[in-house]
Amino acid sequence: MNHTQSHDLFTRALELIPGGVNSPVRAFKSVGGEPFFAQRAEGAYLQDVDGNRYIDYVGSWGPMIAGHAHPKVLAAVEKTMRDGLSFGVPNALEVTMAEAITAIVPSCEMVRMVNSGTEATLSAIRVARGATGRNRIVKFEGCYHGHGDSFLVKAGSGVMTLGLPNSPGVPSALADLTMTIAYNDFDAATKLFEEIGGEIAGLIIEPIVGNANCILPRDGYLQHLRELCTKHGALLIFDEVMTGFRVALGGAQQRYGITPDLSTFGKIIGGGMPVGAYGGRRELMAQVAPSGPIYQAGTLSGNPVAMAAGLATLELIQAPGFHEALERTTNVLCDGLEAAARDAGIAFHTTRAPGMFGLYFREGPVETFEDAKGSDSARFNRFFHAMLERGVYLAPSAFEAGFVSSAHGEAEIAATIDAARASFATL
Repeated sequence: MNHTQSHDLFTRALELIPGGVNSPVRAFKSVGGEPFFAQRAEGAYLQDVDGNRYIDYVGSWGPMIAGHAHPKVLAAVEKTMRDGLSFGVPNALEVTMAEAITAIVPSCEMVRMVNSGTEATLSAIRVARGATGRNRIVKFEGCYHGHGDSFLVKAGSGVMTLGLPNSPGVPSALADLTMTIAYNDFDAATKLFEEIGGEIAGLIIEPIVGNANCILPRDGYLQHLRELCTKHGALLIFDEVMTGFRVALGGAQQRYGITPDLSTFGKIIGGGMPVGAYGGRRELMAQVAPSGPIYQAGTLSGNPVAMAAGLATLELIQAPGFHEALERTTNVLCDGLEAAARDAGIAFHTTRAPGMFGLYFREGPVETFEDAKGSDSARFNRFFHAMLERGVYLAPSAFEAGFVSSAHGEAEIAATIDAARASFATL
């Protein structure tokens, strides 16, 4: 493949943008090499500025569940933008979006729109602290909840990719209020709540960890956390920025039958536009300004173009059988990759939920963050580049989940497995 124009753009970007990218996970720092620069996308494919075409398993990091540039989403955006891009006053689509989210996710009796997943998680934590009068927050090793100060303690995603489990610039006093325990460890959660349960405002968790690749909860684990929070008066917060509307229409909370007190969303409800949301029980959300004293605001929150794109996407994924088909496609992909690795004699394991998957160069199972860290990242890096050379784009990190969309058909899955067979042979 020719990457001349991408190289030139990256050279220019390095002079003006930290690391040449506007989000660390876009860099190829952990896998080596330089990122390509996209020009357009359609369906399951990305095309870069040099004309190279890739089957895309990043999907803009999750929003493109119906594929890139879906005609219905683009039509909704085009129609809405003709009336203006932002108003600074309420618009009707904000109300329609709130009605859609609260109808799909019963635990969210009220919802507030924001502009990113980070804004959503920061706001949910503020509600937890304001509503309970407590200060301590519990999170899990390897879980990433955005770049808020409270969350950059033993975080996953780009933080792990760059080898920065704790970030400079985070005051120690604030970090001391964030308690971190191991994901899927029943005893660690029980012990922590027995020791300081009365000081915990909220526990925030990715119900399926998508920022240490893809780790599913052990049977009963999420219910255990629900019971601990209820017993000790802490709020259970599900970070469904990644899993919301993907692993089931109602997200992980529907898939596992858990009712959190607060939930955060993003990605899919923007259809590719910048967006976030947080919601929960009415008595909690009613404490948010202007109806209550807990302040949170945003100039572009509820942006009409973002709402239009998100509503069009939500309509698409409510088609009968959508998530069942997504799960079948994900299983065919993962089973095919495992078979190809097995034939090549490569230690390899996949994890999967509908529309998302994890790739680990190690024997399974992978149920903890320590398991994830035991994957052979050097071998993943070689596999990543071998796949890229064959026109398949995976997340450029051994600590990021992959995403499948409804646009990934039989031809794309077959081509991906063929590319994997050839790539495994080079390892």
